[in-house]
Amino acid sequence: MRARFPFRRLIVPALFVAALFAVTFFRDRPPSGPESAVWTFSGPTMGTAYSVKVVAVDLDDPAKLAIHTAIREAVDGVDQAMSTFKPESELSRFNASGTEQFSISEDLARVVTTALDVAALSGGALDVTVGPLVDAWGFGPEGLVEPPDDVRLAVLKENVGWQKLVLDQEAQTMFKKTDGLRVDLSAIAKGFAVDKVLVGVMELGFEDAMIEIGGEVRTVGLNERGRPWRIGVERPDEEDRVVGLAVEISGRALATSGDYRNFREVDGHRISHTIDPRTGRPVGHNLASVSVLADTCIEADAWATALNVLGPEEGVTLAQELGLDALFLVRTDSGYDTIRTGDFPEPAGQK
Repeated sequence: MRARFPFRRLIVPALFVAALFAVTFFRDRPPSGPESAVWTFSGPTMGTAYSVKVVAVDLDDPAKLAIHTAIREAVDGVDQAMSTFKPESELSRFNASGTEQFSISEDLARVVTTALDVAALSGGALDVTVGPLVDAWGFGPEGLVEPPDDVRLAVLKENVGWQKLVLDQEAQTMFKKTDGLRVDLSAIAKGFAVDKVLVGVMELGFEDAMIEIGGEVRTVGLNERGRPWRIGVERPDEEDRVVGLAVEISGRALATSGDYRNFREVDGHRISHTIDPRTGRPVGHNLASVSVLADTCIEADAWATALNVLGPEEGVTLAQELGLDALFLVRTDSGYDTIRTGDFPEPAGQK
C-alpha cells in the first residue's frame, strides 16, 4: 500500500503559516461578454493541498464565499473523522478503543465499506490495517529503522489483516477482532474528500468543475472551452514532477498510485514504500505506477492502491477480469511500457 502521507503535518516556511487557513482563488482568464471562465480555489488540507476549478461567467463575493465554505466543510469533515494524527478524530478514538462495538458516522462507514469491498475483491492487496508493517519498514512517523526479520514480521502480522475489522453497515458500527488492530484510511480518504467537495460544489448549482486533492481528481461537466477536462498523468520520475501524458475525462475520477516518490536503498537494493499486506514485505515487481478511472474518486483511489500492490501481472489480470479502466506504467531496461485495461482512453497528448 502507499505510504501514509495524508493527515501528516505540513512543514512550511514561516510566512506561509499565517495563510494556512486562507483560501486563494483566481480567474484563469477574464470572461468576455457571456463567455465562461474557470475560477480556481486552492488551499492546504490533510497534509497536502486542494485545487478546485469552477466554470462560471462571473462570481461575486457571496458566491466565492459559498464555494470556499463548501470546500472547507467537506475537507475538514473528512479530516476530523479520519485523521490518525488528531487524537480526537473519530478514527483515532476507534483505534484507541478495545474490541467492543464502536458507533461510527455515515461517512466513516462509507469509506470502510469501500475499503473492505476492495480488500475482498483484490485478495487483500488493499488493507487499511497495514500501518504497523509500513512503520516497520521505515516509512512511518519514525522514519528509517532496521528492516524487520521474519520473527518480527510474524509478531506484527498478528495485529494486521482486513478480515479482523468487522463493519455492520446497517447499524453503523464496527469492531476489532484483536485489540491491537489499528486502521489507517489515508490510502483512500483523499479520494473520498474529493467526492465530498464535488457534492458540495454541485449543490451550489455549479455543473462544470474539477476537484483535485493531492493528485486525486474528479470532474463533472466541461471546462471553460466546452471540452472535457484534460488531466495529466505524471511520468514516473524520482526527482522531477513531469506530466508524461494526458487524458480527457468528464464525469469521472482519476487516481494514481506509484512507488517512484518514496523508497529506500539498503545494501544497494531498492525497497519500495508499497507494502504487500499479504506477505508483510515491500513489493518486488517492476510496476512504476497505475492510474485508475472510476465513477467516484474513492473507488479510483482504492483500486489504484490495490493494483499497485498486485503489480503488472496480477494487477493487469484482475483489472481485466473486473473491467477496471486502468493504465499501468511498467519499468523496462529501456524506459517504460504502458498497458491499458478496460476503457482507459488513449492519451490525449504526450510531452
